[in-house]
Amino acid sequence: MRRFWSIVIAGSVSSAAVQDCLAGDRLFDELRFGASASVQSGNSRESGAFPELTAFFDPLGLDEAVGWQQQLARPRIGLGTSVGTSGEATQVFGGLSWQFSITERIFTEAGFGVTWHDGKLEHNADGPELGCRFLLREHVGAGYRFNAHWSAIAQVAHSSHANLCDGPNDGATRAGIQLGYKF
Repeated sequence: MRRFWSIVIAGSVSSAAVQDCLAGDRLFDELRFGASASVQSGNSRESGAFPELTAFFDPLGLDEAVGWQQQLARPRIGLGTSVGTSGEATQVFGGLSWQFSITERIFTEAGFGVTWHDGKLEHNADGPELGCRFLLREHVGAGYRFNAHWSAIAQVAHSSHANLCDGPNDGATRAGIQLGYKF
């Protein structure tokens, strides 16, 4: 019975979030695209560039938030991917992202969620040994708004299992730049 009510509540919340995202004939609040590179050293370093795409949904109305307290209470939902090149790990991630306006144009961002990857779990001489398929992911960044629609953000993202599963835990840390278009 408990499982039934959990499914009903989760379905109701998901339905409300989707309806809010579709308000005003827009599915996404913002789309970001860019690239990152590994900032790790030694055998844990990944080679190549990582094209990235992230979609943000804003069911809680971040744009209407006044002050940092309201911004903190209105995280956006982010879903994205960081595509491995040169045989490195591709990640597909999702989570919550908090954005704080410093000025009208300058902002900071922090986020937390989970990621799935297709990288090597262990015995990797040319990159990180990630230990398990699902990892925790966090990111921080600083950005600049060019106008009401376009922005750029420099971001660092780290993924690891935080010793919550067996196996090595080198993690993957990437830094990059993304351009965003806000609808």
